[in-house]
Amino acid sequence: MTYIFSSGLGGVIILIGLLTLAGIFNAKLGLLGGLLTFGMSIVTLSFLITTPEVYVPNLGGPDYGFPYLSGAGRLVIKDIIMAAGGLVVAADAAKSLLKAAKPVAYARA
Repeated sequence: MTYIFSSGLGGVIILIGLLTLAGIFNAKLGLLGGLLTFGMSIVTLSFLITTPEVYVPNLGGPDYGFPYLSGAGRLVIKDIIMAAGGLVVAADAAKSLLKAAKPVAYARA
């Protein structure tokens, strides 16, 4: 069951990456991909709060717990960069979509 979930999650991550890449050609897909990348990164970063294994355990030395990250914790930190990249892609795609939209004329009363 674990391998099935892992394979499915990997497929979803590849799909998000392809959507983000497709933003080069289609702003709507880029907006979706960027927002999904940001959301995925925020979910992964939540592990820093919810998972004790991301911090160095007390092995008798003075350096353990917050802010000392274990290998798993350092792996999670990369998601800060991914969240920022997702926001940049989403913002650029939204800017392109707004620029392409025709302005609406409002009647004055």
